[in-house]
Amino acid sequence: MKLRLLSAADVQKALPVAQAVAGMKEAFAQLSIGQAAVPLRSRVEVRAFSSNLARGTTLVMPAHLQRSQALAVKIVSVFPHNPALDLPLIHGLVLVLDAATGRPLALLEGGSLTAIRTGAGSGAATDLLARPDANVVAIIGSGVQARTQLEAVCTVRTITEVRVYSPDQDHAAAFATEMAGVGPVPDRIVVADSADTAVTDADIICAATTSDKPVFPGHLLKPGAHVNGVGSYTPTMQEVDSETIRRSLVVVDSKTAVLAEAGDLIIPIEQGLIDESHIHAEVGELVLGLKNGRTHPDQITYFKSVGVAVQDAIAGQIAYANALQHELGTVVEM
Repeated sequence: MKLRLLSAADVQKALPVAQAVAGMKEAFAQLSIGQAAVPLRSRVEVRAFSSNLARGTTLVMPAHLQRSQALAVKIVSVFPHNPALDLPLIHGLVLVLDAATGRPLALLEGGSLTAIRTGAGSGAATDLLARPDANVVAIIGSGVQARTQLEAVCTVRTITEVRVYSPDQDHAAAFATEMAGVGPVPDRIVVADSADTAVTDADIICAATTSDKPVFPGHLLKPGAHVNGVGSYTPTMQEVDSETIRRSLVVVDSKTAVLAEAGDLIIPIEQGLIDESHIHAEVGELVLGLKNGRTHPDQITYFKSVGVAVQDAIAGQIAYANALQHELGTVVEM
């Protein structure tokens, strides 16, 4: 059996953001109309041997998209203390399989694929929900996910002003230097001195942090703003505050997944501020025209993503096809 191995650099070449955004729309659509087999991901909480303190989480995420015939399994670990060790927050691998035979085709570095597909998911939602004239974006966070969020948003809207905020101002400055002028990103990125400054009067806000507390106050959102929340991934993490949720038309990647995992929504439901009906739609329903998105220019919209395996399956399929076309990666005999 031959297996194609794609490094992080290979994946970045094989998964262009524009193609990934289009792929996410297709994957979300199939998910929303039952054309995808996606078991709720298995979660293993990794704890220290000598105590009950959590070190991180390892997730196993399989998916099959019937219409696209994309089949993949991702194993991903999220260890919040890794950056302090000069290690990536996320490690992962994606195994792409032939949907006709089950034969393994390729093994892809999963951290880069996860970052690109997560950014592309927000890009898809932004394209469907943000005002057409949105041109100012605020990025809260300055890690790998923040980079792909910015590139994806700039792919679907003509962005003229970018603000980034991180508690680590040196890290934010490095982000600004690195991302300025990348693809559709503007040449100038401003490092904000606070999240409040970044968010005020911004048209699009992307929250991509590991914070378990809200990173900006919802009352600062301007009429017509669009918010992408991708950082929180457990029921106790609340990266985006309840005021933002209360004010917003809420769209999610998977209603089942967010009600199981997204503290941004679970916490305001438990507080009695909203109920489950406040979740307006899955983004796939907007793609298919089954539900409306934004209906007024002053409406605030919010997209919550906890990440679903259909994204990995379609991203893996796109990357594998491009790798074959451009002869990327290394082929090994197993």
